[in-house]
Amino acid sequence: MTVSAPPDTTVGELRASGHVQSSVKDEIRRNLLSALRSGRDPWPGILGFGATVLPQLERALIAGHDVVLLGERGQGKTRLLRTLVGLLDEWTPVIAGAELGEHPYEPITPASLRRAADLGDELPVTWRHRSERYSEKLATPDTSVGDLVGDVDPIKVAEGRSLGDPETIHFGLIPRAHRGVMAVNELPDLAERIQVAMLNVMEERDIQVRGYNLRLPLDVLLVASANPEDYTNRGRIITPLKDRFGAEVRTHYPLEVADEIAVIGQESETVAEVPEYLFEVLARLTRMLRESSSVDQRSGVSARFAIAGAETVAAAALQRSARVGEPESVARPVDLGTVVPVLRGKVEFESGEEGRELELLEHLLRRATAETVRERLGGIDLAPLVTAVEDGGHVVTGELVSAAELLASLPDIEVIDVIGFRLGARTAGERAAAVEFALEGLYLARRIAKETEDDGRTVYS
Repeated sequence: MTVSAPPDTTVGELRASGHVQSSVKDEIRRNLLSALRSGRDPWPGILGFGATVLPQLERALIAGHDVVLLGERGQGKTRLLRTLVGLLDEWTPVIAGAELGEHPYEPITPASLRRAADLGDELPVTWRHRSERYSEKLATPDTSVGDLVGDVDPIKVAEGRSLGDPETIHFGLIPRAHRGVMAVNELPDLAERIQVAMLNVMEERDIQVRGYNLRLPLDVLLVASANPEDYTNRGRIITPLKDRFGAEVRTHYPLEVADEIAVIGQESETVAEVPEYLFEVLARLTRMLRESSSVDQRSGVSARFAIAGAETVAAAALQRSARVGEPESVARPVDLGTVVPVLRGKVEFESGEEGRELELLEHLLRRATAETVRERLGGIDLAPLVTAVEDGGHVVTGELVSAAELLASLPDIEVIDVIGFRLGARTAGERAAAVEFALEGLYLARRIAKETEDDGRTVYS
């Protein structure tokens, strides 16, 4: 819940109120320690890093270090950087109208220094929300020094100012992040000469623009993300710049299946209901891909793979309900097959596997499904279901088979209710998904057969 901004004031009234100025790093340290002491989670929405990445990052912030997060794609580096804004004070005073949002006690630009000298205690003060104090730049090869640090503004020169006037400078993203957090994503993609321009910002905390004798004592926390592969492929972080980051924190993919499932559930925007056990299938598939010798592990398999898979499965369920007129849209195991052709391009396979990508994905999907069935339905005696199917109780499913049609083809046996209870199935759509999940497990265990007919229907028999 956002608290309304305090009323605008003057620097004299601000001093009289007892306001104390803090640097950005002091502010983050104070709020982080307060959260840790009170037991409040300072990293909302960050999953799977609790015992590894977060303690390292917390120590770096408490020490006042600039930080680079190093890890493969899709490990949540950007999301983690964006949570830093929650460690800033909700509202902070700034000089009203100041280009860089300077603190009223410490103006740094020529214009603000002049206004402070002229107005004294009447210098107007307004308040800036913490959401406005986070800046982010995706490093691209065409990024210029002017983008990050600043350059001469030809329009100001054309207005009559002298080229030697420091007020002709148009400040870049880093100076504009003064008294805030500046994040640079994919730092190695910056050309080396651009990285050199950041050296003064990192160490001396000032900027130099085209030879101007202008010192701006910047107050900024600089954070960055990088992929380890970038050090040898697309680019690298130059040694002097790496040396200026106080901490390098390695990120990783979720270590536990439960964390992987939680990430999928949190990040996916599904248009239909997807039972959690299908999330688990996708989580296990993703983890198998990360361990497969057929996949280029230097590139990694992003968490976005499983997230996109969950969204695709949900879309297939909604598509079916629209076409067959179902009142509810619930994803079933038959929808898992839709992820293979869609997500093939999100995985970098080794060169020797060319032409076998679909085959490999389908094989690993079957393995992931079998493992999930064993995990979720272990201990349930499915023999009565096998017997019922063997005795002629064919069960029909398919991408265009409704839940009602599937349930109507089921034998009337008690184990079906047991399966539904174990998987938390309440509605007809959920019960159909649960039974189909069990049948697919039996088929993968070679206890029953499965045939796909010409009309796209699948029959367990």
